[in-house]
Amino acid sequence: MIIDAHAHLWKKQNGIVNGKPVYDIGGGKSDFGGEIRQMMPAYMTDGENSVERFLANMDYAGVSGAVITQEYIDGNQDDYLLTCKSDRIKICALYEEKPLSDISSFDGIKICAGRLTDKNLLNHLEPFKVANDNGRFISIDLADGDEQTEMMQKIIDMFPNLKIAIGHFGMVTRENWLEQIKLAKNKNVFVESGGITWLFNSEFYPFPSAVKAINRAADLVGFDKLMWGSDYPRTMTAITYKMSYDFVVKSTEIGEEDKKLFLGENARKFYGFNDIPVPQKAEPKAPLFCFFHLDFPGRKQNVIIPLLSYLRELLHPEHLRLQDYIWE
Repeated sequence: MIIDAHAHLWKKQNGIVNGKPVYDIGGGKSDFGGEIRQMMPAYMTDGENSVERFLANMDYAGVSGAVITQEYIDGNQDDYLLTCKSDRIKICALYEEKPLSDISSFDGIKICAGRLTDKNLLNHLEPFKVANDNGRFISIDLADGDEQTEMMQKIIDMFPNLKIAIGHFGMVTRENWLEQIKLAKNKNVFVESGGITWLFNSEFYPFPSAVKAINRAADLVGFDKLMWGSDYPRTMTAITYKMSYDFVVKSTEIGEEDKKLFLGENARKFYGFNDIPVPQKAEPKAPLFCFFHLDFPGRKQNVIIPLLSYLRELLHPEHLRLQDYIWE
């Protein structure tokens, strides 16, 4: 079972960054406080990041469940998320530095700690107390590095039974990111990897540095405290949804049991997913083929390779065995 611990949905993007508006301009692009950014795949031409589209991606990629967090840059999506909630979709209410309204229909509370006007977390105890008193979890994206970790530890000590998920894998490419990972040494604190493929996008699939970072974090806190997250749909501007976790599946540097914990089992227990199905992916009925003419020393050879196999071997050239595909 695979569960996504960090995804986003919105009906209409109407956010804010550094006091400036963020809004859709078509073709998957947004005006990001005056800067044009590709915020979604280009095929999302209508600017709507819908639950129907996400569920279709989940089904195709074989993802059973997902947690929808929120972000200031998308605007408050509480009303829309209430229409998205299901056995497969858990939702977070957005904390916006003001008293929270009724959260009884939400599964958790999202705190964009790195974007708070007042970044002193000790001045924002209300969402932690509300979540603790109502049996909800906290999803939190901390400021880079160790800027807020000391304050976060004090809050964890205040609410030792509160479930807390640290997002973006501690902003793994930033200095002192391991200080955020260390927070998971506390019993009810976990770390999720939403956005890790974006953070390592410069090296692209299969993200070897991301795999090394996951193992490094596991050395500190154990694989039983780490969860996979995609940061859908922003990370889908460069890769497919399945690729956002498939690099872990294909890795030979992570054990099979650890993969199960990281990709779904930890999230199933942490968020309380029960009796959700494993989607059955429909396989293509007829493969497409590539044709190659190879000039071997002293011999010319025609080679036919199934297209999907060829694309896969491009990503894993060490597995390419042309003799497996050669037909006289």
